Amino acid sequence: MSAWGIAQLKDVSLKITKGTTPTTLGFDFTQDGVNFIKAESITRDGNIVESTFSKIGEKTHEALKRSQIADSDVLVTIAGIYLGKIGLVRKQHLPANTNQAVAIVRLDKAKASPEFIKYFLLTPSTTSYLNMLCPQSAQPNLNLTQLGNLKFNLPALSYQKKIAAILSSYDDLIENNRRRIELLEKMAEELYREWFVRMRFPGHKKVKIVKGVPEGWRMEKLDKAFQYTGGGTPSKEVNRYWEGGEVNWFTPSDITGADGIYLERSGEQCTEEGFNSSSAKMFPAYSVMLTSRATIGAIGINLTPACTNQGFITCIPNEQYPLPYLYHWIKLAKPHFELLAVGATFAELTKGTFKRIEILTPPELIVTEFVQIVSPLFQAIENHLRANKKLTETRDMLLPRLISGKLSVEHLDIQFPPSMEEFAS
Repeated sequence: MSAWGIAQLKDVSLKITKGTTPTTLGFDFTQDGVNFIKAESITRDGNIVESTFSKIGEKTHEALKRSQIADSDVLVTIAGIYLGKIGLVRKQHLPANTNQAVAIVRLDKAKASPEFIKYFLLTPSTTSYLNMLCPQSAQPNLNLTQLGNLKFNLPALSYQKKIAAILSSYDDLIENNRRRIELLEKMAEELYREWFVRMRFPGHKKVKIVKGVPEGWRMEKLDKAFQYTGGGTPSKEVNRYWEGGEVNWFTPSDITGADGIYLERSGEQCTEEGFNSSSAKMFPAYSVMLTSRATIGAIGINLTPACTNQGFITCIPNEQYPLPYLYHWIKLAKPHFELLAVGATFAELTKGTFKRIEILTPPELIVTEFVQIVSPLFQAIENHLRANKKLTETRDMLLPRLISGKLSVEHLDIQFPPSMEEFAS
């Protein structure tokens, strides 16, 4: 077996620093310009989501020297609720800056593979240790010295790259599926917009528009259109309501933190007794969960019978408003929901307000034709999400064993995946 040594993160780094928030130095964010990567853009499974980047101007980018990031930098979130997330910077992310909630680890590539270090930081034991180092407060923080002193087992560089290549192969497959999912979602949404927003549905040229609605179509108040329900929370003070629970109980963070539109399992599960003790309502699989408090308009589709906390209005599809149609109507109605939300402490879309909203109701034949076209896209999205779940489980099982050296790769002939070609030499 290849020899392993003990190293600290600072031993294999050229520098460990952190970013700067532009507004603290009098600079503003802009609509366009240089990428600005906040902690929110880094996911728990090690990805950096480009669609969530903020922007700053060129002059701001130049002025914020410390916060400029480079290709192959490892980003570590070090503050607040986002603490402990890891991302590896790629060329397509650049030029870019980051803020003070994100540490920038610039590695000496002659000593350490950036991919290997990323995966080391993603191991459950490392994540737990980083969180343990932080004081238990409303705003926990990890300082750069603590990060630099982090110890780990370090094999030879070539061995590091082999380990990283195996794990990256899984991540590449997961990312490819994510891109397919994104494309499928855009295709389905574009067809909905074409038929039901732009009104270019099949045969539209032969249909008159009467008071802004095609003849034969109608506007229906939601309380007469489909069933919807709220949620509730079993007491957190009663342990038996939660210990060993198997009832999926979704919260808004489950929706906002999801990898896709379908959700198979909630972050917490309550027991049947806990569910029965609360005002939570069970709804069938393939309902549309709509967040209605604080965060308004985030949506997800449950794959099993489930319930939610009180921060939701869950809509149950029917024959007139089948899932693909209802999902897209709710998704595109988000700005309207936000305008109707009220509240002194936090914004809320109440069920009383919700029931008075009207939904566009096309003839059944047009809805049926739309569903026949879009349903295969929805099924493909679900299939890709299930595949990613299995890939993620396998990767997470291998991750600690490979990083610790318990699973040897010394005699394996490793083919480097496309994402690691720049690190392979």
